[in-house]
Amino acid sequence: MCTHTPKCPTAHSSDREAAHVVAAHPEQGWSLLCNGLLLFEDTGELLPDGRVIAPRRPFVATA
Repeated sequence: MCTHTPKCPTAHSSDREAAHVVAAHPEQGWSLLCNGLLLFEDTGELLPDGRVIAPRRPFVATA
């Protein structure tokens, strides 16, 4: 799907979120990257093969 030079990381690479955005819908909370990854604003991801990557929420320390 990627036509950029250099090529964007694949959807299965550890740096997959660095791919170019091809469609952004911030009002709906998601973006489609050129590697086929759906990236959600809560940091969840949907891979092109249908597998889900759970959101990674930052640890918040309580005082």
